[in-house]
Amino acid sequence: MSLIRPFTGLRPVPSCAEDLLAPPYDVLNTAEAKIQAANRPSSFLHVSKPEIDLEDNTDPYSDAVYTKGAENLQRLINQGLLQRDPLDHYYVYRLTMGDHSQTGLVAVASVEAYNQNRIRKHEFTRPQKEQDRVNHVDALNAQTGPVFLVYRAQQRLDEILQQVANEAAEVDVTLDDGVRHQFWVVRGESQLDEITRLVEAMPSLYIADGHHRSAAAARVAERRGGGGDAPSDYFLAVLFSDQVVQIFDYNRVVTDLHGLTAEQLLAAVSERFAVNAESQPVRPTGSGEFGMYLAGQWYRLKVPAEQIPADPVGSLDVSLLHGLLIEPLLGVADPRRDQRIDFVGGIRGLSELERRVDGGEMAVAFSLYPTSSGALMAVADADEVMPPKSTWFEPKLADGMVSHVLEPTV
Repeated sequence: MSLIRPFTGLRPVPSCAEDLLAPPYDVLNTAEAKIQAANRPSSFLHVSKPEIDLEDNTDPYSDAVYTKGAENLQRLINQGLLQRDPLDHYYVYRLTMGDHSQTGLVAVASVEAYNQNRIRKHEFTRPQKEQDRVNHVDALNAQTGPVFLVYRAQQRLDEILQQVANEAAEVDVTLDDGVRHQFWVVRGESQLDEITRLVEAMPSLYIADGHHRSAAAARVAERRGGGGDAPSDYFLAVLFSDQVVQIFDYNRVVTDLHGLTAEQLLAAVSERFAVNAESQPVRPTGSGEFGMYLAGQWYRLKVPAEQIPADPVGSLDVSLLHGLLIEPLLGVADPRRDQRIDFVGGIRGLSELERRVDGGEMAVAFSLYPTSSGALMAVADADEVMPPKSTWFEPKLADGMVSHVLEPTV
């Protein structure tokens, strides 16, 4: 069984792509999705978040939601807005956000390789979210949200992707958030074969985003018992070189100071970090450095080098901040469950940290240096798990650009 293979993609007619493509299902809540999809009957949100078409009080995990998603997907097919390629292909997908551009390979990846840890994980999954994806895939008989995979840069593969992308794109649209999405079909048999060989030679791939989707795919494959070579034995994925992915900071805000005054917290922090007050918002310039916004003042915090452990998880900035400050000083032991802590993606900027503290919603905020793709792969190679909310990847892949149909049906 190969690590990846080409597939017959279900994808939008190019002229319909701009109206059809939608943000990933898990970056919008139901209310936001309903607003985005208003007066847009072809939006893929009707497939990925079908509760928007049901009563407001509908449980998003109810059978009715998954049934509605399947109906909406079939409607888009019946209307000719989505069409399935007659032959197996790889595809090339380029995302451009501002000055940043990244080009990836669209394929289906082996569930067996995932189960054998050749496609490596770095996060735990939550049972309810995983079951949600199982139910969604089963109801639609398709995987509609790709898993974001990273590979260690492979020059020849990157050259092939660039060669394909030198041609006119089949889809080339810029969505409301300003991100440009371009899509090509790889049709040459020699290119298809070479791509398969190049990826097969890689020792491993790494899940950057999509742990629930990949875990759900493994469960669906087991239940369907395809024997290792059925469509359900593979999951939809987009592969990017570790040299092109863009990871933003994932910052923290805490609701209270755990019984301390601002002065007492600052004094306690000064015993553990080198602390300097700053006149401007603090964006860390390297690992082991943090910004802290407290009582209207920014501070730059630096961890003494001797306090940074050598292990791949303990040396992460999210681990250092938690172990040295957030847990011992602010009393947040379990960031997965403690309602006193929240997480702010770096795409929102440092002004969002100021806003939440100045408005009284939060008492203190912390800015972090982005986790590197190398650190992510080191954690996965060690078969370890990252702390929650360690990475924020931008730009995001669109839902609806291509889907993977599973056959035979159950």
